[in-house]
Amino acid sequence: MTAGSNQPYLFPYIGYWQLMSLSDVYVISDSMQYIKKGYVNRNNILVDNKRHLITLEVIGAKSKKQINEVEVGSNRKKILNSIFHAYKKAPYFETIFPMIEKILLYEERNLAKFLGNSIETIASYLDIKPKFIYLSELQGDTPLRAQARTIDICKRVNADHYVNAIGGQNLYNKKDFEKEEIRLNFLKTGDIEYKQFGNQFIPNLSIIDIMMFNSREEIKTMLQEYILI
Repeated sequence: MTAGSNQPYLFPYIGYWQLMSLSDVYVISDSMQYIKKGYVNRNNILVDNKRHLITLEVIGAKSKKQINEVEVGSNRKKILNSIFHAYKKAPYFETIFPMIEKILLYEERNLAKFLGNSIETIASYLDIKPKFIYLSELQGDTPLRAQARTIDICKRVNADHYVNAIGGQNLYNKKDFEKEEIRLNFLKTGDIEYKQFGNQFIPNLSIIDIMMFNSREEIKTMLQEYILI
């Protein structure tokens, strides 16, 4: 049983979905601390062949608040309008934009649940089918932090394999996981490139960009372009 986990993000980059595609159980870490100016409620799209930051307005994002204690603000239609104008001439616009519209107009005020719906909707489109669990429902209120908390997640879902993004190398120790009979790997995304509007490729944009320019089958191939460390 392979488990993966991550905080919910706004239309995250493809590495997020690669990790999810490897997971039998995927834990949406909604009870982690909300970090201001992080990527929980922000991401980049392509506007005029340049990287452009979109930011979902949030309410109640005070110091030490958990993601599931923050609410969604009122600028979702503005973001939708930006996406419309940025990608209206993209080859898969007619397929993808209605899904993005449904996601952004979803009537949910809780930020974690709003992002969770987005994640599950896009995962379904990409045929990624782990069992989704919210961390707050799995662990409740816990004093565990960092590596100890992740090991506890694995035990609760009966996982003997945990996969984390490459940045987790600084957070987790393989030997400590081995002591708990859990195999630990880190996922490093390969060099993924595809045709956008211009001649210069702009990498590491939101999954929106990939879906607008690539078919579902092409994206499924991209989901396999990684190495485990």
